Amino acid sequence: MEERTWHKRYDKNVPPSLNYPAVPLFKFLDDTAAKFPDRVALSFLGKQINYRQLLNYSNSFARGLADLGLKKGDRVALFLPNVPHMVIAYYGVLKAGGVCVTTNPLYTERELSHQVKDSGATMLVTLDLDLTLSKVKALKKEIGLDKVIAGRVSDFLPFPKNLLYPLVKKKDLTPVPATSDYVRFRDLIGQSNPVPPAVQVEPDDLGVLMYTGGTTGVSKGAMLTHRNLVVNTIQTFAWATSGEMRDTPQESIMTVLPLYHSFAMTVCMNHGVRRGARIILFPTRPKPDLSDFLPVIRDEQPTMMPGVPTLYTTMANHPKVKEFKVDCIKVCNSGAAPLPVEVLQKFESVTGAKIIEGYGLSETTPVASCNPLTGERKVGSIGIPVSDTDFRLVDQDTGTKDVAAGEAGEVIIKGPQVMKGYWNRPDETKNSLRDGWLFTGDVAKMDEDGYFFIVDRKKDMIITGGFNIFPREVEEVLYEHPKVLEAAVIGVKDERSGERVKAFVVLKEGQNATSDEIVAFCKEKLTGYKVPKLVEFRKELPKTNIGKVLRRVLREEEEARGK
Repeated sequence: MEERTWHKRYDKNVPPSLNYPAVPLFKFLDDTAAKFPDRVALSFLGKQINYRQLLNYSNSFARGLADLGLKKGDRVALFLPNVPHMVIAYYGVLKAGGVCVTTNPLYTERELSHQVKDSGATMLVTLDLDLTLSKVKALKKEIGLDKVIAGRVSDFLPFPKNLLYPLVKKKDLTPVPATSDYVRFRDLIGQSNPVPPAVQVEPDDLGVLMYTGGTTGVSKGAMLTHRNLVVNTIQTFAWATSGEMRDTPQESIMTVLPLYHSFAMTVCMNHGVRRGARIILFPTRPKPDLSDFLPVIRDEQPTMMPGVPTLYTTMANHPKVKEFKVDCIKVCNSGAAPLPVEVLQKFESVTGAKIIEGYGLSETTPVASCNPLTGERKVGSIGIPVSDTDFRLVDQDTGTKDVAAGEAGEVIIKGPQVMKGYWNRPDETKNSLRDGWLFTGDVAKMDEDGYFFIVDRKKDMIITGGFNIFPREVEEVLYEHPKVLEAAVIGVKDERSGERVKAFVVLKEGQNATSDEIVAFCKEKLTGYKVPKLVEFRKELPKTNIGKVLRRVLREEEEARGK
C-alpha cells in the first residue's frame, strides 16, 4: 500500500505490508500441533490439553458433524462460555466446512431466537447448564434446529473435580433429552484416529458470522471469511511480537474476555493458536471483588492479558492485588471501549504490565489499529492502523470529502480484514461498505504522527464493559410493559463499566410503577448488561417538531447534571 504518515511509527521490524498465506484458518492449528504437539494449548480449571489433543478433538468433532449431515456452508451456533468445548467446536466446525455463529451464552430466549433464526443455523452446540440448555429446549422447535450437541462442564475437568462437579452443581444442570436430535459432545470427540471430512475450504469462504449492532438497528451478522480471519491473526501476531513473528518460549494468554466476542476470538484464541500459546480459559465473568479471578492469575501466571477497561479499573483499585503475583503479566491489550488515562497509569504502576490500547469493530475481525508494542505509545489514543490497513477521516454529512488536518471526521477503514458484508442485509451492507471503505460512524482526529484519537462515537450506541448496546433494543422491551407509554434509553458515565444504561419512562395516564418494577421486567427479556441500571420517570420526553424523541437532549441534560 502507499506510504502513510503512521508507517514511520511502526516498531522496527513491523512492515507496512505483510504476507498472508492463502489457507483456511484451521491450518494454523494443524501447523502448531505439528511443531509443538506437547505444548499446553488449553488450561481450564486445572485440566490441561496439549496441541496434539486439541487437533485430534477438533478433527473428531469435524468428522462427527459431517456424519450428522453438516454440509459446507451450513451454520452452527456456538452457545458456549469459555470452556474447551468452545475452542474444539470452533475449529471443528471450520474443518467441516461449516460457519461458526458465535452466540452469547447469557442471551435470553428472545435474543437467542433472533440470532439462530437470522443466521439459519441448523445445529447448535451448548452445555447441559440450566442457564443455556433450558433455553434451547424451550426454543428448539421454533428456531428450527436439527441437532443440539450438548457438552458437560465436567467433560474437561481433572479428577476428582469431574466427579464432584455434577454433584455439587446439580441445581445448575438440566438433563439432556434422550432423543436422536440431541447428541452428546463426548460422543463426537471419542475417535482414536480422527480424519476430518474431505471438504475443500477456500480463503474466500465464509468462516464466522459475528453478530453485532453495526452502526444502526438490530443485531446483524458480520460475514467474516477465512481470509479475514487469517489476515487479522497474522496482523495481530506481527504487532504482538514487534514484527519478529518467530517461535518463542511459550506465552500464556489469560482469556477472561468471552470467546464469542470478536476481540477474544482473534487476540486470545486465533492469535494464541498461531503462536503456540497456552490459552488460559476463565469461564465466567469475574466477581466484582475478583475473589475468583486473582487466584487464577496467581496459579497460572499468564504473560498476556487482553481485556476491557472495566477489568483494569477493578484490578488497579483492588487493595490486595499485589499479593496475587500479578507482575507475571507483561502486556495487556485494551479495547472495546475508551480506557481512562488515570486507570492506565494506576494499573501499570500496580502491576508493572504495559497496556497498549487499540481499536476495532466486529466488522474488522476486529483489530484495525493499536499503539506500538515497543515504539511510541500515546496515552489516550487508539494508536495507528496496523499493517495493510488504511484509515481516512471524512466529513460527517456526505462521507465523500477528507477533513482538513487536525479536524474531526468520521473514521472509514479499508483493509483485508474488513468483513465481506452483513448476512442477508444487502441494503445495510451497501450503506456501510462503499468503494471498499467501511464507514464506522466513529469520529476521530489524527495528529501529525498519524495517531488517532476518538472524540465521539456512533450517536446512540452505549458501551458498557466493552459490550455494545443499542437503545432501540432496550426501548422495544420497555414499550412491551403494559404501564409504559413512552421510553428512551441513553448511556450515562460510569467509572467501572464506562457507561450504564439509563431509561427515561413516561407512564400511561393513571398508572403507577417503581424503578424496581421496570428493571425486573427488563431482566426477563434482556441479557444482564442491557438491563437499565437507572430509571427516571417523566411526564414527557423531549422531541422534535415531528415527534421524534431527542436522545441528544437527554444526554446533554445528564452531562449538565454531572458538572
